[in-house]
Amino acid sequence: MRSAVVLVGGEARRAGGREKYFFTYHGKTFIDRLLDTLHAVVDEVVVVARNPGQCERFAEIESIRCIHDLRQGIGPIGGLHAGSQAVHGELIFVAACDMPCISRDVIEMLFESIGDCDAAIPCWNREMLEPLHAVYRRSALLEYLSEHESLSLRTMVRNLNTRYVAMDRIRQIDPELRTFVNINKLEELGEIDGLAADRDP
Repeated sequence: MRSAVVLVGGEARRAGGREKYFFTYHGKTFIDRLLDTLHAVVDEVVVVARNPGQCERFAEIESIRCIHDLRQGIGPIGGLHAGSQAVHGELIFVAACDMPCISRDVIEMLFESIGDCDAAIPCWNREMLEPLHAVYRRSALLEYLSEHESLSLRTMVRNLNTRYVAMDRIRQIDPELRTFVNINKLEELGEIDGLAADRDP
């Protein structure tokens, strides 16, 4: 069984306080575009919000389960902690909510790449990683997050048995790397159209 965890609990400071997952691109909200892609690849999707009030924003989406951080106020690693406890699959694709062009083919490749490792992480180089567009082994996350000290995703990745997936491999599937485009402000939406937005992700 494959699972996906979508982290929506950020404070959206760079988006002027607006919730990025409800930004609209090509007639669909970010969250709807992301869920359409994920449901074609995984068996369940768990959305992790920062608190019960934020969960209510997703109450009408029947195809997901929405939970909230168990350890609040510690950033994305708190969402990973809650999400890894809630899912049923041993392999988990983790995504941020501000990536409207995530590619199902890239997700498939990451699932296939993990092998017997704890994680398959796209990397630009050894210092620039994409830990919120990656596949993890649930058991490894549960073990690490049970007693971690650092709140850094990079530190977590370094402490797992990680397979780093080079961008050159991903470019063979997604030449313009649209799958990693993230949006922090509404004004940036037009920039996606400069990346061949007429192609389906």
